[in-house]
Amino acid sequence: MRLVPNWRTVLRRAWTLRLLLLAGLLSGLEAALPLLPTWLAIPDRLFAVLTGVTVAAAFVARLIAQKGISHADPEDPVE
Repeated sequence: MRLVPNWRTVLRRAWTLRLLLLAGLLSGLEAALPLLPTWLAIPDRLFAVLTGVTVAAAFVARLIAQKGISHADPEDPVE
């Protein structure tokens, strides 16, 4: 396994990473939900559903060529 040549650009611009970070945050909020005051009217599975939707969006974002970060690796036999 090796990094893509433009990994720094990918870290800054890739929507996949942004969405996966958001999914991690939502998952953490779901874990912290029982610690929040009971007067907050948040449905039980709201964060779980939002996390699932965010991860699904990350899968789609991974398949879409994103402007400014796509590259053609000359050693990649797929192209």
